[in-house]
Amino acid sequence: MIQANVNTKLLKNVSAIRIVYALVILALALPALAPTPARWVDPAGKVHAFLKDTAARNPGEVVRVIVQKSAQSDGPEEMTRDMGGKVLSELSIINAFVAQMPSANLDKLASSSDVRWISPDAPVQEASKMSQQCGECIDTSNLVSAYPQSVGATRVWNTAPYLQGQNVTVATIDSGVNADHRDLRGANGASRVIAEVNVNTNSNNTDDGYGHGTHVAGIIGGNGNASNGGYIGIAPKVNLVNVKVGDDTGAMLESDVVAGIQWIYDNHDTYDIKVVNLSLNTSFYNSYLLSPLDAALEILWFNRIVVVVSAGNNGLAALYPPANDPFVITVGAVDDHGTASIRDDTIPSYSAYGPTLEGNLKPDLVAPGTNIISDLANTSSVVYQQHPANRVNNNYFRMSGTSMAAPMVAGAVALLLQDEPNLNPDQVKYRIKATANRNIFQWPRYNLLQAGAGYLDIYAAINGRTTQSANTLTLASLLLWTGRTPPDWGSMRWDSVNWSSVNWSSVNWSSVNWSSADWGSDYWSR
Repeated sequence: MIQANVNTKLLKNVSAIRIVYALVILALALPALAPTPARWVDPAGKVHAFLKDTAARNPGEVVRVIVQKSAQSDGPEEMTRDMGGKVLSELSIINAFVAQMPSANLDKLASSSDVRWISPDAPVQEASKMSQQCGECIDTSNLVSAYPQSVGATRVWNTAPYLQGQNVTVATIDSGVNADHRDLRGANGASRVIAEVNVNTNSNNTDDGYGHGTHVAGIIGGNGNASNGGYIGIAPKVNLVNVKVGDDTGAMLESDVVAGIQWIYDNHDTYDIKVVNLSLNTSFYNSYLLSPLDAALEILWFNRIVVVVSAGNNGLAALYPPANDPFVITVGAVDDHGTASIRDDTIPSYSAYGPTLEGNLKPDLVAPGTNIISDLANTSSVVYQQHPANRVNNNYFRMSGTSMAAPMVAGAVALLLQDEPNLNPDQVKYRIKATANRNIFQWPRYNLLQAGAGYLDIYAAINGRTTQSANTLTLASLLLWTGRTPPDWGSMRWDSVNWSSVNWSSVNWSSVNWSSADWGSDYWSR
């Protein structure tokens, strides 16, 4: 059921469905102003007059409609899909279906002899009361952060089917998470951090003494409870798993990170982990073909877990693992300058980009990463103590870097997988890149080398249709070809890869060389 506030100042910015609801409310509250039934019925046509008005005002507006058919035929559904629409459900009792599609295409659909009538999927209200709040929507009236609007997340939250990350689990491999932060709790007050583990031998708890991981978790799934909706993450109802790999000073080794990856590999079925975020980089330049960190992440990838990593903050310099791995989704940063519009967004000089040692161009795409306000672990954390200029209050903190951009994509992937849970990682990567915004009229500062496929647009990704695969014919880590039970790559066609065929024993871990890892994706100059 779709409901919305009546606010004439917002009518230009809300969806056509909400405009319908506003008109329903006005018609009931002010009968003298309500249009007569004849105003909306056109006996000579097959499209409701309100929809015609919508198409005339804004032909690109996506509307939700009920299409009644005049025959037992799938032709109208096929036409809807061919014209960029989406069939949501069937209403066989009236020989009809529900669809979302651009209003400009309604007349063309109505021209089919198999279509009897197209009308708005109008909101329905209880006769006893009228709620002016959408029970499933997220209130964005107090939203301070620009990035949820810049990447299209707010449109996804508050448009049916109201994707907000429900029942999807994202793991963070980081410095820990303050699981008791108010922004990480659900409607029942319980923490949405459903599992925690510490793999760093220099730390004896899963708390975030450093302060990095909680900030990242808030970008992925903070719900704004502590700010009255001022600072909300990309998937505010997602479940989180806290894999702590850094100690309370932020120190860690590459082997700590791989140990965290192994824990996820061993437990991903238990907690239904679909996405992993790593906002970190090693400090040793290496080929992805020989990097143990890259090899470990490819094992997750081949076990249907989408891996999102930060590009690093080296500018046009070396791309360190795991940013250099061609399989994973590598994310660079943009500066949104605190505005929802992306027209003024720029790519900061720190965001790493360029060819890898093997000639692969990175990053894959970009997302906001400069001066991002998100959850503060606590006021005793290292980042809070060392960077007083970045303090917002006792619940929030400001950070910059590709460390902040990566979790935006991780949250976006969670929303996409909530909508289409059967997509494999290669399909997710292709969809996220194919729908990224690189339109120079909308984003004049787009640069192919620095921004890859473009600016994250999760609304476009969810409304996209392609199921093509990325990474076709890409060579897997050479470390996966050794070990006790290496996968038989030669017997696989890449577009029909036997997912989950790569296991941890595919790598002889005792033979690899380790290096140190750090938060090379953080940028502290302001």
